[in-house]
Amino acid sequence: MRLGYACMNTELKTIFRTLRVATAETEGTAKIKELTLKNMQTTLEIIQWNLMNDILFYRASSNLIPLSTHPINDWVWWEDPEFLFIAGQIRDLVQTHQMRVSMHPGQYTVLNSPKPEVVEKSIQDLEYHDRLIQLLGGNDLIVHTGGAYGDKAAAKARFAENYLKLPESIKRRLRLENDDKTFTIRDVLEVSKMCGIPVCFDIHHHNCNNDGTPVDFAEILATWEGYGIPKIHISTGKEGFTDLRHHDLVSETDFNELLLLLGDTDADIMFEAKLKEQAVLPFLKQLLNK
Repeated sequence: MRLGYACMNTELKTIFRTLRVATAETEGTAKIKELTLKNMQTTLEIIQWNLMNDILFYRASSNLIPLSTHPINDWVWWEDPEFLFIAGQIRDLVQTHQMRVSMHPGQYTVLNSPKPEVVEKSIQDLEYHDRLIQLLGGNDLIVHTGGAYGDKAAAKARFAENYLKLPESIKRRLRLENDDKTFTIRDVLEVSKMCGIPVCFDIHHHNCNNDGTPVDFAEILATWEGYGIPKIHISTGKEGFTDLRHHDLVSETDFNELLLLLGDTDADIMFEAKLKEQAVLPFLKQLLNK
């Protein structure tokens, strides 16, 4: 079992740099490259810190390359020697220490949109993430189903239809997460049956959004056959059990609930808490001392 966190590291006080289109228009792609290399160096430093602290699971930022899919960015970053050098350092550490690296495309990546132009932009974003995560040595891209658009059944079918049209490289890496408002774990499992996508179970989302059906983890686990160890998300509500906002930390009660659900099943757990690595360390120490 590997425990991890997302993007920022509070101990290192990390930031990931971005820029506006207007700045890129003025300073050119050289500025995009400059900021990208800084972001990649920051990621390398986080990976090194994680290894020193026995954290073997990490979600890389989607913002490593500013304006990654914007037409103004004509920099072929995936062939740039300076970029590839830092990416190679990261990948070597990830592979040597069997660290799991994931990414989570943002809210505008919506595969089930009824608008073809939105789906096309979503695919472009997935292509960016797919190319980048391979260079980082990772293998998980987490997405949500999208919107219901007044007809949840049709929305689920549309996701599956668009998923099946994706390049094989992207399909090998996409995992579908249940969300906190619209698509329950039961909905997501139905989509998985339509297209074969592995299910990333978010236990807090399930606590906030469910139809009363008990979770059958064996059914979730079955979706990962041929894809490796299941990936799970955990968080604690800021001011209550079903508060959608994330707490600074993860409560011991919530973590133990998840362990009870897992039983003897191996899984990697992503902590979604505002204090990032600080939320992980106490539970990591607990597991290492067992």
